[in-house]
Amino acid sequence: MAVENGARAKRHVLLRHAALAHRRASRLDPVLRGLLWSSAAGLIFVTLNTVMRGLALQLSPFQTQFLRYLFGLAVMLPLIARAGVAAYRPRNIGGQFVRGAIHTFGLALWFAAIPHITLADTTAIGFTGPIFIMIGATLVFGEKMRWERWLAAAIGFAGVLIVVAPKLTGSAGGYSLLMLASSPVFAASFLVTKGLTRYERPAVIVVWQSITVMLISMPLALANWHAPTAGQWLTFLLCGLLGSSGHYCLTRSFAIADISATQSVKFLDLVWASLFGWLVFADIPSRSTLIGGVVICASTIWIARRETRVMTPR
Repeated sequence: MAVENGARAKRHVLLRHAALAHRRASRLDPVLRGLLWSSAAGLIFVTLNTVMRGLALQLSPFQTQFLRYLFGLAVMLPLIARAGVAAYRPRNIGGQFVRGAIHTFGLALWFAAIPHITLADTTAIGFTGPIFIMIGATLVFGEKMRWERWLAAAIGFAGVLIVVAPKLTGSAGGYSLLMLASSPVFAASFLVTKGLTRYERPAVIVVWQSITVMLISMPLALANWHAPTAGQWLTFLLCGLLGSSGHYCLTRSFAIADISATQSVKFLDLVWASLFGWLVFADIPSRSTLIGGVVICASTIWIARRETRVMTPR
């Protein structure tokens, strides 16, 4: 009897430890999963930007963004057909078009600048976006901005300044400022997305982003139309797959974690942008880009560790 009671007590202790471990893992899930989804989105978007920069050198910016979102919608049509159109009917169609209009304006600025500056610099300038997003998330959604997040954002932004400042005095300085102007616009778009995740599924948001951007871009695209080659059509199909996948990952990260908590991972995009720019366009990263990248990566690793510790029960 004593042996049996001892075995029961041991099983009870093991079950308690297992339950505690499960609770800890479940409490870690929101931030960790949000960081993973955001990291995946960053890698996909840098790949997409690499492909889109090549297309923007060949076609007009408005035609490029129109076809990119047209094919983004096309690759999702089988999913829509399988689930039924009713499953993708938005609850707030006005909010979807507001988000689409804001995003289209940001894209117009982005596509006008990207043929004239390197991919690494494009990505580095885009890192100002998290600063605007964090401020907006605090003002609009009341998200708590702990000092760690502000410090990580400040360090990351300092790294961006190291990258960008030398370029502003060169021949592409105007295009760098144009790219910089797109950052607060995209930040506003992502904040609207965060708001939509409260009552829309991520898949619905992604589908309607493609629909709204495509419709709003269509008039200017048709006014500047040049017939794409067969290779360009296939490349736009690839862009559709990448873009829809990237926005799905990003929307998932917004849905499960604070938007300000996931933005620090975006600074890792500079690593992929420097690598892809060198492999595809023979863009050699400058010394300032490399130094800024080290600063940015350091802030990213630090805030990721801090976020994990905060969510871990003591």
